Order: sequence, then C-alpha cells, then structure tokens
Amino acid sequence: MLDFPLWKKLSLWVMTLALAALAVPSLMGAGGVGDASMWEDMPQVNLGLDLAGGSHLLLEADREDVAAQRLENLEENMRLAMRNAQPRIRIGDISTADGRLSFLLDNPGDVDRARSALEPLIAGQGITNDWDLNFTDTQRVVLSPTSAGIDAGVDEAMNSAVEVVRLRIDNLGTREPTIIRQGSNRIVVQVPGLEDPEGLKELLGETAVLEFKLVDKDALPTNVQAGIAPPGSEIYPFSDESDFAGASLAVERLGGIRGDNLTSASPGKDPRDNRDVVNITFDPQGATKFAKLSTENVGERFAIILDGKIISAPEFNEPILGGSAQISGNFTPESAKKLANQLDSGALPVELTVVEERTVGPDLGADSIRKGLIAMLIGSIAVITLMMATYGRFGIYATVALVFNVLILLGVMAGLNATLTLPGIAGFVLTVGAAVDANVLINERIREERKRGRKVLAAVETGYKEASRAIYDANITNLIAGALLFYFGSGPIRGFAIVLVIGLATTVFTALMLTRMWAAGWLKSRPADINI
Repeated sequence: MLDFPLWKKLSLWVMTLALAALAVPSLMGAGGVGDASMWEDMPQVNLGLDLAGGSHLLLEADREDVAAQRLENLEENMRLAMRNAQPRIRIGDISTADGRLSFLLDNPGDVDRARSALEPLIAGQGITNDWDLNFTDTQRVVLSPTSAGIDAGVDEAMNSAVEVVRLRIDNLGTREPTIIRQGSNRIVVQVPGLEDPEGLKELLGETAVLEFKLVDKDALPTNVQAGIAPPGSEIYPFSDESDFAGASLAVERLGGIRGDNLTSASPGKDPRDNRDVVNITFDPQGATKFAKLSTENVGERFAIILDGKIISAPEFNEPILGGSAQISGNFTPESAKKLANQLDSGALPVELTVVEERTVGPDLGADSIRKGLIAMLIGSIAVITLMMATYGRFGIYATVALVFNVLILLGVMAGLNATLTLPGIAGFVLTVGAAVDANVLINERIREERKRGRKVLAAVETGYKEASRAIYDANITNLIAGALLFYFGSGPIRGFAIVLVIGLATTVFTALMLTRMWAAGWLKSRPADINI
C-alpha cells in the first residue's frame, strides 16, 4: 500500500492542484482581490439567499381560474366531438353557468351516441372521472366538475407553473434560484443576489397567455363599445401600449389558437419598417391549426391577445403555411425582449399572485459568513495545534491534507456551480471534523501497531490498511444520509447535503491518498528508520 510509482505521484498531484485551483476565483472574488470583473467569468461557488441576500416570494394560484380554464377547454373539445361524430350530433342552448357545461341535443335519440363521444373527455387519470355526466329532461346533457378532477387540474397546472417560473428566472441570468411547491396551490421562489425584486414580481405575475382569435365581423361597433357582445363572442380591450388604446373588439370565443403550441419566440425587426417585433414559431400541431385558420379566413382580421388584452389586430393577407408568424405592436427593444422571454419560457397555466414578500439584505449574509469563518478558523487552529502536538510529522501531513481538503471542496463546488448556504458552512465545519477524525484513526492505528512490535514501515502500512476499513464504513453511512437529505430536502437542507456529500469524497481522498503518499515518500527517503 506504500508503493507510489512516479506516474501515480504525478497524477495525484495534478488532480489535487487542479481541483484546488478551481477554488481560487471564489476565494479571490469573495475577498475583493483585484477587479471583480476578472473573476466573474470563472466558475465560482454561488452564495445562497441567506448569505448573498435577495428576494423571497410566495406565489399563490387561484383554483377558480384553473376551473374556468378546464371548463373552456371542455366546451371546445365537446363541440369538436359532436361535430366529428358520424353522423354529426346537433346541439344547441349551450350554457357554462355555475361552473357546469350543459347543452341540449336536437335529437333525443342521440343520447347514447353523445354519451360514447363524451366518455373520453370526462375520464380522469385514476378510477374517478374528472367530470360527472348526467342527462336531464331526456335530452339535456350536464357535465359537472368533480373535486378529484379539480384537484388533478390544479396539481397539473402547478407543476407546469413551477417549470415556467424556473425558466423565466433562469433567463434573468440569476444563479441557483430555489423554486418549490408549497401545499396544493403555492410556490416558494427564492432568488439570491437579485437587485430588482419589483421586476421579478412583475415578471412572475404575468401569465403570458397568448391567443389568436378571429374578430367577429358581424359585431356592431356601437354595441361593442357599450360592452354588448354577439352570441358566441366576447369583448377584449386593446392594450395601453396599442395604437387603439381605450377601444375594444369583439372576438369569437372558440376556434382560435393558444400559445401552448409555440416552440420558440425571439425579438426581431420588421424588414419593411424596422419596427420591433416578436418572431414566433409553432409546433407541427400549431402550424397546422394556424395554416387552416389563415387559409379559411383570408381578408379577415384576427386579434393577437396577450393576458386578456389585444396587442394588435391585423388581417390575414394570405395563408400562413410555414408555421412561423410575427407579433407586431408598439414594442420597444426592451418590451419585445421581455415578451419573447415570457413566450419562450411558456405561458403560465394559471394566474399567480404574490401573497408574501421578504427581502434579505446582504449585510446579514456578510455577518453570517464572517461569524461562520471565525468559528471555522478557531476550530481549525485548535485542531491543527492538537494534531501537530500529538502526532508530530504525521500531524503536519494531516494539517496540510486538511488545507487541501477545504480547497478541493471549494473547487469541486465551483466546478459544479453549486450554491453555498449558511447550513453549508456548517457542512464545511463538519467536513473539517470528519477529515481530522479520519487522520486520528490512521495515526492511532499506526501507534497500536508500533506497540505490538511492528517496524515503522510495516506499522504505517498496516495502520492505513486497517483504518481505511473503518473510514470507508463511516463515510458510506454518512453518504447515504447526505443523499437522503438532498433527495427529500429543499433549500438550505439541500445546501448542507451538497457540502456534506462532496466533503466526504474529498476527506477520503486527502486522508487515505495524499497523506499516505507523503508518508511513503518520507519513509522511503529514510531507509534507516524503516528497520527501527
């Protein structure tokens, strides 16, 4: 075990120094050495909310909003199912009052056919349906939402909302945000180092629901301005940034296209007049829908609606068959970029409101770092002094290994773009203790072997061999605990688990590899001592 050929020594030193060098940008940047810009492009350890300060938001979704969206989707799918039935099932007197969808069958003999057509639409994921299907007055169909269906809809919407929020925040360029669900309809967002919490709230509060709907050409302007919409249509106002701010249009309620079919969005310029626009691309399904809508309505106006307000209402001059389109309006470069970011990250499936907001100042984080480093420094000095006084040369090896252990730990975290939290500093202190414990096991085992009469070389070799078993067993146990903490925990708990798991690996490496290499080198350079 004490045989270290030249290639092995070189590989260990290269690995040690390379990993330790990764810690330099984090240490220099945190210490304010040189220009901050010279370190910002290098991999560094990110500081969590409790160390760097930042914003904490608690977002809440409205269950009624989810229920309304599900009802609208059900109505559109129901109309399509009745239309595609062979022969077609004719219906009338459609109502969505009280959160239920009801309609009349023109022919009472179509009851069984209607039931068969609707069954795929009302089925849930489990044994319970998302909608209850009832027939009243022999030919009126009533679809009522079940509690299980609403719960499933909220759960699906919240899972999608978490991913959309994550994409939007990542596009801001922030590092390692914490975004987790809390309860059934809440999301916790923590963004370290964020200097513009108001901008974050504005970004997360906008659903960015994009819709393309045909303008109702039969609607009378006087009725529209009076808020009276024709049957099957609804009124939307123009956005405040539009050329027609203050006016409204009646658009057909169903048959449009939602932004769910977008695959990409990017800011651009209109080549005709150099105005800022947003270029969008549809997926195959959306491209087919848009091509059909534009082909059947050449010369007609369609409204581009974002979050319930009309951005613009151009005409279909020709069929749009390529799956790409352009959103125009009174955009600035900044507003076009913001809208592209929102659309590219996806529309929020449900409106989110901020119900709690906290701002953590960097002064508190700086104080936490200072106290944590002081505690770590005092503990390290005490440990180093004890190790050197107790074990002499081998205590020096343990001390140097301890320094490399901390540097390698920082370097690995920087390379993984990991986040350091206040509990993570506690993980650092625990790593120092574990590293010392490993060296104590080794050195005490070497002492026992010497007391049994073994020569120095044999005692050192046996000491490392026997102590390594206990070290591996202890660290494997801690590794399992750290992995479970990371998997089931969140936020600061995960920060502690990350430092703990990485620290276990660096401890085993420095205690069992580096110190053994140094001890072997010293013993080989003093052959006279080996026979003692």
